[in-house]
Amino acid sequence: MGILSRMIPTEDASARKREIEEKLKQEQETLSFIRENLEKSDQLTKGMVSILSSFESRLMQLENSIIPVHKQTENLQRLQENVDKTLSCMDHVISYYHVAKDTDRIIREGPTGRLDEYLACIAKIQKAVEYFQDNNPDSPELNTVKARFEKGKELLEAEFRNLLTRYSKPVPPILILDAISVDEELEVQEEVVLEHLPEAVLQDIICIAGWLVEYGRNQDFMNVYFQIRSNQLDRSIKGLKEHFRKNSASSGVPYSPAVQTKRKDTPTKKVPKRPVYIPGTIRKAQNLLKQYSQHGLDGKKGGSNLTPLEGKDDVLDIEIDSYIHCISAFVKLAQSEYALLLEIIPEHHQKKTFDSLIQEALDNLMLEGDNIVSAARRAIMRHDYSAVLTIFPILRHLKMNKSEFDSTLQGTAASTKNKLPTLITSMETIGAKALEEFADSIKNDPDKEYNMPKDGTVHELTSNAILFLQQLLDFQETAGAMLASQVLGDTYNIPLDPRESSSSASSYTSEFNKRLLSTYICKVLGNLQLNLLSKSKVYEDAALRAIFLHNNYNYILKSLEKSELIQLVTVTQKRAESLYRELIEQQIISYKSSWFKVTEHLSEKNMPVFQPGTKLKDKERQIIKDKFKGFNDGLEELCKTQKGWAIPDKEQRDFIRRSQKTVVSEAYRAFLQRCANISFTKNPEKYHKYHPEHVEQMIEKLFDTSA
Repeated sequence: MGILSRMIPTEDASARKREIEEKLKQEQETLSFIRENLEKSDQLTKGMVSILSSFESRLMQLENSIIPVHKQTENLQRLQENVDKTLSCMDHVISYYHVAKDTDRIIREGPTGRLDEYLACIAKIQKAVEYFQDNNPDSPELNTVKARFEKGKELLEAEFRNLLTRYSKPVPPILILDAISVDEELEVQEEVVLEHLPEAVLQDIICIAGWLVEYGRNQDFMNVYFQIRSNQLDRSIKGLKEHFRKNSASSGVPYSPAVQTKRKDTPTKKVPKRPVYIPGTIRKAQNLLKQYSQHGLDGKKGGSNLTPLEGKDDVLDIEIDSYIHCISAFVKLAQSEYALLLEIIPEHHQKKTFDSLIQEALDNLMLEGDNIVSAARRAIMRHDYSAVLTIFPILRHLKMNKSEFDSTLQGTAASTKNKLPTLITSMETIGAKALEEFADSIKNDPDKEYNMPKDGTVHELTSNAILFLQQLLDFQETAGAMLASQVLGDTYNIPLDPRESSSSASSYTSEFNKRLLSTYICKVLGNLQLNLLSKSKVYEDAALRAIFLHNNYNYILKSLEKSELIQLVTVTQKRAESLYRELIEQQIISYKSSWFKVTEHLSEKNMPVFQPGTKLKDKERQIIKDKFKGFNDGLEELCKTQKGWAIPDKEQRDFIRRSQKTVVSEAYRAFLQRCANISFTKNPEKYHKYHPEHVEQMIEKLFDTSA
C-alpha cells in the first residue's frame, strides 16, 4: 500500500511535465514563426517607404513644371473672357444707339394687328431710355428715344380707344329682354351671357391697359374707357325703349314680354320675371276717372258723351312698360359692365370708374322717373287722380328690385346709391298725397243738379270711386306702403304693434300695411256714402231719392263682392257687407212708401158702411168715386214717372217689381171685391178702368225705359 501510494504521484508529475514540455515546444515554434513574419514585414515596409519617397520626389518635380503653365493658361482665359464681355457690352451699348432707327417703322405703323410685336419694340425703347438716363443723361439719343417712347404710348392709347370704339356696340333689345326674363316652365334657368367685346379684342384691350398702368404711368385710358362704355350702356337702354315703341306701333298694342307671345327673333323662349305690369289694365280706369275729374269737377256735362283718349293711353302704357323694363335692363347691363370692367381696370380704380360709367344711364332713368312724378303731381293738381295709377306699377317694380339694385351699386358714391331711394320716396310721397286727396275729393264733390242722373241710376262718382279702389287690389302692398311711408297711422287710428312702433316706413309690417289700406278704403267708402246722401237731396221726389241711393248702395256692394275688395274691407270692418244690405233694404222700404198715396185710396178708411140692396147717398157714392179716381190717377202718374227711372240690377229690379205687384194687386183686388155689389155710378167703366192683371202689367213695366 505504501509503495503504491508513492508511485501514483510520480507518474502524474511525469505526464504533466511532458505536457508542459510539449506546450513549451509549440510556443517556441509559434514565436519563431512570428519573428520570421516580423522580419518579412519590416522588409516590405522599407520597400514601400522607398517607393513613396521616390513618388513624392517625382510629383514635386511635376508640380514645379505644371503650375507655371497652368497660371499662364488661366490668365489667357481671363483675358479672353474680358475681351468677349467687352465686345458684348459694346454691341449692347451700340444697340441702344440704333433702337430709334430699328423701331421707327413699327412705331409709325402702330400696334393694329400686331400688338405683341409692337409691345416688344416699346420694351426695347424703354430699356434704351433707362440706359441713357443712367449712363449718359445729356446725350441727344436720350431725347430721341424718349420722344419715340411717348409716341409709342400715344399710339397704344389710341389703339385702346379705337378697339373700344370699334367693337363696343349697344346690346340688342332682344338679348336684353332674354337676359331680364325667365321661363317659368324651366326648373333650371339658362343664363343669358352678354358679350360686349370679342374675346381676342378683349385680350388686346386687357394687355394694353395692363401696359399703360405698369409702364405708361397714365390713367387717362380709364376716362376713355368709362366714357365709351357709358355711351354704349345708355344707347343699349335707349334702344330697348325704341324697340318697345316700334313693336307697339306695328302691332297696335303695347308690346311687353309680360304678355306671353312667341317672337320669331327671340333666341330663347322667355317670360319676364315677376310680370310687373300688363299694358292696358289701368287704361279703362284712367279713361273713366279722367272723364269724371276733368269734366265732372269742372261743371261740364260729363259721362257717356266723352270720347276715350285711347291713343294717349296707348302711349302711356308703352312708356310705363318701357320704363319698368329699362330699370331691370339697367341692373342687368350694369352688372355685366362691372364684370367686364374687373378684367380691364386696376383694382383700386374699379369702383370709381364704374361709378362714372353708369352715371349717364342712371341719371336718365332717374330723370325719367322724376318726370313721371312731376306729371303725376301736375295731374293731381288738376284733380286727375288717375295719374297715381301710373306710379303704382313703377313703384312696385322699383321696390321689388331695390335689393338687387343696391347690390349692383355697392361701392359707388353715396350720391349714386341714394338716387333710387330718393325716387322711391318721391313716388311714395306723391302717391300718398294722391290717395288722400282722392278720398277728400270723394267727400267734397259738389252736389250739382245737372250732373245727377235723371233716372236715379248709379252716379259717376260712385263708379269712379269703386273703379279707383279696384285698381288698388293689384298693388295692395305698394299702396299700403305709400300710406305707411307718410306715417298715417294716427290719421286712421290704427293700433300699432310694438314691433311696428318705429316711425320709419320700412319698419311697418305687411300686415299693418294691409290694415292701413283697408282703413283707407273704408274711409273712401264712408266719404262716398256721405256724399251720396247729400247728392240725393237734389231730388225733390223722395221715391227717386230712394231709388238713387238704392242703386248706388247696391252697385257698391256688388262691386265689393265681385272683386277682392270685400275681403280687404272686412280686415277692419267686419260687418261691411251686412251694413250695405241694411242700407239697401232701408231704401227699398223708403221707395215702397211712395205707393202709399196710391194704395191709401184702396183702404177702408172713409169707406161708407152700407147694407146689401141699400141705396147709397150722393156723398157716399162720391167717396167711392173719389177712391177709384185717386187710385187710377195715382197709378197712372206713378207708372208714367217711374217707368223712366232705372234699376240696372235685374235681380233687384225684379224683386222690387214683384214685391210691389203683390202689395198693390192684393189691395186692389180686395177693394174691387168690396165694391163689387155697390151701385155707385151709372158708368162703372169710367171708374173701374183697370183690371188687377192690367195693374200688374203696368207695374211690370216700371224701371224699363224701353217699354
